[in-house]
Amino acid sequence: MANLRDIRRRIKSVKNTRQITRAMQLVSSSKMKRAQDSAIAGRPYSLILANMLNTVSTAYKISGETIEHPFFQAREVKRRGIIMLSSDKGLCGPLNTNLFRLITEEVKGDASFFSVGKKGAQFIQREGLDLEVAYEISDKAETNEVSPLVEAAIEAYKSGKVDTLEIAYPSFINVLIQKPVIMPLLPILDLETLLEQLKNKIKGESELAIEDSRAIAFEPSPVEILEQLPDLYVNFMIYQMILESRASEYSARMVAMKAATDNASKLVDSLTLDYNKARQAAITQEILEIAAASAA
Repeated sequence: MANLRDIRRRIKSVKNTRQITRAMQLVSSSKMKRAQDSAIAGRPYSLILANMLNTVSTAYKISGETIEHPFFQAREVKRRGIIMLSSDKGLCGPLNTNLFRLITEEVKGDASFFSVGKKGAQFIQREGLDLEVAYEISDKAETNEVSPLVEAAIEAYKSGKVDTLEIAYPSFINVLIQKPVIMPLLPILDLETLLEQLKNKIKGESELAIEDSRAIAFEPSPVEILEQLPDLYVNFMIYQMILESRASEYSARMVAMKAATDNASKLVDSLTLDYNKARQAAITQEILEIAAASAA
């Protein structure tokens, strides 16, 4: 009977765990929908910004002048600046692990990290990397929460503390696929490649991905526009990547919790079968003992 008691306790424990994972799955599913909508809605605007910046910089170069804005100046890379976007909590499958593996493989030289998410900050400190500052951003990811991060990262770049500004995050592909990437932000040297990546992302989601051969006229002038547009571009791109990271986190957590719930259900069925077998064996043994006693 002790064995039956142990099996009953284990069945109860697994059922309790299943209730928790099921609840987390439903919560993540609800948050995932909102995060996906926010991330997808921001992609066309990021494409417009990148396209506009590319057009302005091209028009500026055609005029024969050199762009003096610090964001367009190539530097010798002595120290990289990397904004790493991770989750505050675990239970989201290999999402953070894949991102950390990419950082370990790709970042070999000196680098300063701006971390968003507790898991990322813990990884940086555990690996002995240079953590410049760590931020915590709520699930809603309001723009006023992102502003201190953007200001600190841009200031580090302008002051020469870092020679590049890159962002490492889990890019949202779909509910089942979240691909970790390191995307360069500063200096702005290859906007054409970024434009192609953004067009591929929003293909089928917006008409903006279609090639448009019309020229863009800027007022008052490309020079004055370039004074403010690069900062706006970097600011919004960081914000957009945070939205993408949130969508990836909730998608990965929903999938992980669904898998955990399904596995718990299978384990309950298996334990129930074992329990029934053990109970049947115990009943058979008692019947044999009674029959033996009667025969004696």
